Amino acid sequence: MGGKGPLGSVIGRYPSSDGTKKLGGIVSNNRKCRDVGFLVFFFAFWVAMIVNSSFGFNRGNPLRLTYGLDYKGNICGDRHADPNLRELELRYWLSPNQVYESGLKDSQFKLSDARTICLLDCPAPSEDSLNWVCDYPEGDIRISMDDWIDRNYDYFEFLTPEMRNSSLQLQGPCYPVIFPSVNVYWSCQLIARASNMSLRHWQQMGGVQINDNILIDRSIHRAINAQSSVLKRYMADVGKSWPVLIVCGGLLPLFLSAIWLLLIRHFVAAMPWITVALFNILIVSVTMFYYLKAGWIGNNAISPVIGEADPYYHASGRELHHMRAIAVLMTFVMVLCVIASIAIARRILMATSVLKATAKVIGEVRALIIFPTVPYAILAVFYMLWLLAALYLFSSGRVMQNDCNSNCCAYNLALKKVSCDQCCGYSIRYTPHIAIAVLFHLFGGYWATQFIGACSATVIAGSVASYYWTGCETSQPKVPFLPVFSSMNRLIRYSLGSVALGSILVSLVESFRFMLESFRRKLKVTGSSTDAWIGKAAFHSSRFSLKFIEWTIRSINRNAYIMIAATGKGFFRSSEIATELIYSNITRIGRVNVVGDVVLSLGKLCVSLSSALFAFLMLDTHKYRSAHDKVSSPIFPVTVCWFLGYVVASLFFAVVEMSIDTIILSFCQDTEEHQGTAHYAPPLLMETLNDDQDETQRLTQGPISAAPK
Repeated sequence: MGGKGPLGSVIGRYPSSDGTKKLGGIVSNNRKCRDVGFLVFFFAFWVAMIVNSSFGFNRGNPLRLTYGLDYKGNICGDRHADPNLRELELRYWLSPNQVYESGLKDSQFKLSDARTICLLDCPAPSEDSLNWVCDYPEGDIRISMDDWIDRNYDYFEFLTPEMRNSSLQLQGPCYPVIFPSVNVYWSCQLIARASNMSLRHWQQMGGVQINDNILIDRSIHRAINAQSSVLKRYMADVGKSWPVLIVCGGLLPLFLSAIWLLLIRHFVAAMPWITVALFNILIVSVTMFYYLKAGWIGNNAISPVIGEADPYYHASGRELHHMRAIAVLMTFVMVLCVIASIAIARRILMATSVLKATAKVIGEVRALIIFPTVPYAILAVFYMLWLLAALYLFSSGRVMQNDCNSNCCAYNLALKKVSCDQCCGYSIRYTPHIAIAVLFHLFGGYWATQFIGACSATVIAGSVASYYWTGCETSQPKVPFLPVFSSMNRLIRYSLGSVALGSILVSLVESFRFMLESFRRKLKVTGSSTDAWIGKAAFHSSRFSLKFIEWTIRSINRNAYIMIAATGKGFFRSSEIATELIYSNITRIGRVNVVGDVVLSLGKLCVSLSSALFAFLMLDTHKYRSAHDKVSSPIFPVTVCWFLGYVVASLFFAVVEMSIDTIILSFCQDTEEHQGTAHYAPPLLMETLNDDQDETQRLTQGPISAAPK
């Protein structure tokens, strides 16, 4: 039976070309490039990613995600516009009658066609006179933009009789400030409560009738809270909160993950309990923060109003509803996690001994502790470029004038007359190919994350395999010089194609599952008919089946990377070897994998939840709650920080995770090749796994009856 395990004799003493035996076996011998076609495909894909991103950089402008457009098609806040709008970030609708008309059900006039300009702050009616907001100065109005701003956008006294008459017809160049307005997401939300004093002055001057109705604010409120507007704001929040992403999504998880690795090295017995306790504290804290921001605890709910809050007006945005939904979800998750933590206490006790053996390996191969900084640095640079390209791609629509048949006229200062041509407003047009480009970019980012993580896992597995298989009969390991760099060299020279194949399998299955879930939400299968119940059952069964397939592929991939690192085989052959080895040792592997399934997962969640919690705290400061840098909602930046924290933690925790799996697989093969006794395993590992195996046999066979006297 010796040497006839799933691998034959490929691991352990491998015969060299001259017939002699060499220590280290296939870990360092007889390798060649594998799955080269997938590596070529990977590089071709990234050429397409670069071309796709360059399209975004050429066509996009992240300012479009935050600020609106004026009647000339300029983006508010754009210093390159004509005129210069560097400080003028707020969009204001000049004619309240146009806003009112856009809210009527049968009207062909749209709010995007209403005349808007960009201002520094939202105007308010005067208490004893009539304020005016006039068009950008040009033509006969010879004042500078700075003077125009200093005069509160009012140069009505300089108008000619013709200009005054057109202004009283709500055709400009000056428009009365009849309704109060408040800054909501960089748009001046008109409030349907006209100032009686301003309206009286307007009527005394002979102005046309101004509609005073709730449609004045409903029309703007509906546009501000449209799904597309909310999505744009969420993307813009990521761009504004980049310091939070760097600190809470990059530096903090780096520090916490490194601390966790050091603690697991020196305080291995206590770390599982510390991890479980810290996880429960963090998930309760994050849940309470969501309750605070949802307004269910205290009075600190998120407010979509920017700047000074209006005394009688409160804008209730969609973000608040999102926050409350997440608070309910987090409550359910919190209760579930606390109950699960209590249930796994006994299993944690059984897993501690395996962690001790792993800590011994990490102590011998010390470079493993600092190695994760390499993929971390690569991912950090990648994510900065990828997020920047994502912002440009998401904003890469074209600013085009609307095609409308509205009968609207406005005074043109340059032409010195009222013009009824080209009165349609401007909108940002997004074509279907932009949506495809964004989805392609998202898939590329996910594949790259999986690929870098897989490369890191393979290097770690190769280092641990070198440690294990260079032992001798006395079990004193002769660790090769710089095993991490040797493993990295083997990966780059021979196995990048196999890693690319494994990572794309996970990415494709996850993407398909995401599309299926999106389709399910759109489909919304309802009804009580037989067909409806059959449809629901079929859909949910396919959903869970796909989730199971994804979990299986992830598990197979992780073990395949170990065999790729140890044997140099291709991805599919390595998957086959790993599966056979796991199947023949399912009891032993199943018991010790509780570490990867529970303790390490909780550790990753501790790091990611800490990132989310600190992101909440940073976003709750004055910098992100007012003025230019205000984020519309903390939901998206916090979610991104949580994801980045989880990715960074996965890179560092893979040292323990892959070390455990590599040691277990190597031990199982070593045992099979040497008639049930591992030949290369260190004493601590022998004691740990043999004790676990004996306990498993006792549990499965039941109590052994006393021997007869």
